[in-house]
Amino acid sequence: MKVSLHRASGATFLAKGDSNHWVVLDSMKQFGGSEAASKPMELVLMALGGCSALDIESLINKMRTPADEFQVEITAERQDEHPKVFTKILLTFIFKGTNLNRANIEKAVKLSQEKYCSVSAMLSKSVDISYEIKYIGAEK
Repeated sequence: MKVSLHRASGATFLAKGDSNHWVVLDSMKQFGGSEAASKPMELVLMALGGCSALDIESLINKMRTPADEFQVEITAERQDEHPKVFTKILLTFIFKGTNLNRANIEKAVKLSQEKYCSVSAMLSKSVDISYEIKYIGAEK
């Protein structure tokens, strides 16, 4: 796997990986950025959420467990001193719909977090990652 970054202006960079899609990264104005894109640590959380969400979506579809809506919210804490690494991450998986199959959803989330999500596996070696599941609507 290979990724390249190119400075666009100041502390604004364009990054592209093997998938050949561009992502913009930026910083706060006080560090030379223009505050026009996500910061790197935000992208780490987005990668974690995206990895988990894609796993779960695939698994619940294979289990024929539809959800009208599915979203992931992530909150994280960082240490105060440099390097300001994450110390805690909480993923909240929210499912909305009728006839939600709680057992299948919980199985899919657990499989993602414990087996399939490589971002979660990598980060969990250095930060406490926990998750919760919320249901909106009728379930079985």
